[in-house]
Amino acid sequence: MILLFLAGLALVIFGADWLVDGSSGIARRAGLSEFVIGLTIVGMGTSAPEMVVSFIGAIQGKGDIAVGNVVGSNIFNTLLILGLTAIILPMEITRSNRRRDIPMNIVVTVLFIVLGLEFTFFGLGTDGLGRIDGIVLLVLFGLYMWFSFKNGKADDSAEEAKGDEKSIWICLLLIVAGLSGLVIGGKLFVNNATAIAERLGVSNKFIAITVLAGGTSLPELATCVAAAAKKKGQLALGNIIGSNLFNILLILGGSAVIAPISFQSINLVDMGALLASAIALATCLFIGKKNMLDRLDGSLFLLLWAAYMTYLTINL
Repeated sequence: MILLFLAGLALVIFGADWLVDGSSGIARRAGLSEFVIGLTIVGMGTSAPEMVVSFIGAIQGKGDIAVGNVVGSNIFNTLLILGLTAIILPMEITRSNRRRDIPMNIVVTVLFIVLGLEFTFFGLGTDGLGRIDGIVLLVLFGLYMWFSFKNGKADDSAEEAKGDEKSIWICLLLIVAGLSGLVIGGKLFVNNATAIAERLGVSNKFIAITVLAGGTSLPELATCVAAAAKKKGQLALGNIIGSNLFNILLILGGSAVIAPISFQSINLVDMGALLASAIALATCLFIGKKNMLDRLDGSLFLLLWAAYMTYLTINL
């Protein structure tokens, strides 16, 4: 059990390193910014496990379980993962980040809340996402991806770095190996960490809040830390924004098209925390160093995450 736990942790660490190296190589070869690669290939890749689980749940008529997963994952991604990453490596915010990506993250979050809680706010319909809502989210996803690729040239990144060029096939192999390591290693890590905690007599509530909640976002965490260690802050930022948009627009949009999703398990505090996490990312434009996601911002993110975790612990 302990050996499997360590094997899972090793796979996650090496997988994140390979994914960052391969993605950076693809960015240089394709002439795209590392932010766009993080937004698309890395962001979607690290969220692939959540997509599979959510789509299977929707097919089985349990699409509502995807809502809690996405809400929790987006809060965790922004407040904890990006907060830790900013403390390790302060990240410069580019002009396109300010004008397009950060506002888009807020707009999509607000749209998701309004569509999902239309009865609570307006007394119309029911609280949840119907098939029309899902189609709207999917169309937005397609438009945003198209626009990002069209306008994501390498000179748009403030931190593009030249390095040893790898062949396109080696880069693709690193990406596939990295994603595989993150998925397989993450599953081994979570399953065996849970089993070890249970044998030590740790409460189920503690396991749920720490091991399981963190495990679902372990690929994003490992990838961002690896990117920060390699001084590729734009790739890390793209990974988080990409994962958040991917979770709402594609995962929940696709799940809602398969089967309408209920919001009965989500309360206003959860939605408030989700919106606060999206808005907090915009505060880096005004707090601390201008146009930098610095250590002060990262510390504030971690405080907000700790406050939300405290709320969950008390009300679990």
